[in-house]
Amino acid sequence: MIEQNFIKLLEKSFKENWDLPAYTNYSDKQTYSYGEVAAQVAKLHLLFKNAHVQQGDKISLIGKNKPNWAISYIAIVTYGAVVVPILQDFNPNDIHHIVNHSDSIMLFCSDKNWDSLEEDKMDNLLAVFSLDDFRCIHQRDGEGIQKLMLNLDKKFKTKYPKGYNIDDVKFADRDNSELAMISYTSGTTGFSKGVMLSANALAGNVTFGINTHLLEKGDRVLAFLPLAHAYGMAFDFLTATCVGTHVYFLNKIPSPKVLTKAFEEIRPVLIISVPLILEKIYRKQLQPALSKRSMRLALSIPYLDDKIYANVKKKLDESLGEEFKEVIIGGAPLNKEVEDFLRKIKFRFTVGYGMTECAPLVCYEDWRNFVPYSVGKPLPLMEVKIDSSDPINIAGEILVKGENVMSGYYKNAEATKNAFTEDGWMRTGDIGVMDANGNLYIKGRCKTMILGANGQNIYPEEIEEKLNNLPFVMESLVIEKDNKLFALVYPDYEAVDAAEISHADLDIVMEENRKQLNTIVGSYENITKIILYPTEFVKTPKRNIRRYLYTNININV
Repeated sequence: MIEQNFIKLLEKSFKENWDLPAYTNYSDKQTYSYGEVAAQVAKLHLLFKNAHVQQGDKISLIGKNKPNWAISYIAIVTYGAVVVPILQDFNPNDIHHIVNHSDSIMLFCSDKNWDSLEEDKMDNLLAVFSLDDFRCIHQRDGEGIQKLMLNLDKKFKTKYPKGYNIDDVKFADRDNSELAMISYTSGTTGFSKGVMLSANALAGNVTFGINTHLLEKGDRVLAFLPLAHAYGMAFDFLTATCVGTHVYFLNKIPSPKVLTKAFEEIRPVLIISVPLILEKIYRKQLQPALSKRSMRLALSIPYLDDKIYANVKKKLDESLGEEFKEVIIGGAPLNKEVEDFLRKIKFRFTVGYGMTECAPLVCYEDWRNFVPYSVGKPLPLMEVKIDSSDPINIAGEILVKGENVMSGYYKNAEATKNAFTEDGWMRTGDIGVMDANGNLYIKGRCKTMILGANGQNIYPEEIEEKLNNLPFVMESLVIEKDNKLFALVYPDYEAVDAAEISHADLDIVMEENRKQLNTIVGSYENITKIILYPTEFVKTPKRNIRRYLYTNININV
């Protein structure tokens, strides 16, 4: 059990960082100090108490990254209730289901999300509150919540006649073993489950961030990953809040252009990212410049190439604000070509490994000690082993155990049982190997692995990674039909048009790509045909392709 209590970590931070800036809404630059956040949290606590919310009750939360999202989350968990963060990209039917399945009695919701929801499909809710201004936008008949909200300021002033100050910060006494959050997964298998995370699991991630000095008092971070997802939540938000970091919430689509502008303004000290962001910068900005004939010639000249790469690194650093200690990449595999390039220019980055069921971190290594193509080493409070007769040479399922591991799936005893071995190891569903020094290497997902005709294990993600590096491929998906491998490809039409290639000639281009691909993969991994796909593939909020949607696609050969 983690020694430091999760709720008390938050309480301590609000007292120690009272006058420091806590949260800023990037769009309008509105900033709240830690003291102002604490006062708003106390006001919501008063609301919960007068509405007869009990410790352990569930409260859902959905909306864009913004200070009021963070304030609501802090208020819920420090009251002793259980927060149910919902990704705002979920469709309305999924949101209805999660609110009902989680037994939530309240919902904090953006006005935009609320417009798409139907209150009569969530009849367990006492009330719904707007994340724009905390007004009550729906109440169950006869509850009187709206009247309570109208009198809340008066009740708050009565309780704190001298104003709310540091000495008034007092959060719930609740053991780390208690349930703190239910996070509904958005996996590639199409089945959403409620991951039960104790305060201990959340504290495990936060204390790791504190002990490794990922963030410190007065640092700045830009929270652009969805806070409802465990990765961004654990470090951009929870760790940041517990140490006194200034969090800027980017409530815009994180395109490279938008991010570059925000990075230059904020100059974050740590950048938490998914691979897609750096891969887009590499493919759209760096690779085209380096592919010019004059540049290729210059790179072939000794010593001159070092100067060119140093200049590229300088420009990339500047586009990310220059002051970052490192970029931590997680959530999905990083393309090896991109990783090789970033390493060549000596860019400060590392790749970690985690999952919602571990709140989320399992493995990490500082960028200085990070081993190429790995995802780091297990955290001190986590154990990792490979279910294989030879974990170094033969891939097997990755099993984990430790402080960050979930309590189980909410109201799903069968799924919980299936998630653990008889001796208590959690099955991750990922396949990997581990070297003699404890570095973990991910090969793919158990459910996506394809068994070749002669018994070989085929990992489609590895083939896709190579295919995505070939000309005019935006993204790809490898599937198996009748013991043959096919690749669905969504072309990079912007690059196609820039090269003045006719769309009618794309089949010819992709056939050349197929031939090239088959020279760099194993014979048992050869692609029979590349099939052009008309649209981008449907993805999870982590930008992983929802593979299950394409398993039964009709292929005419």
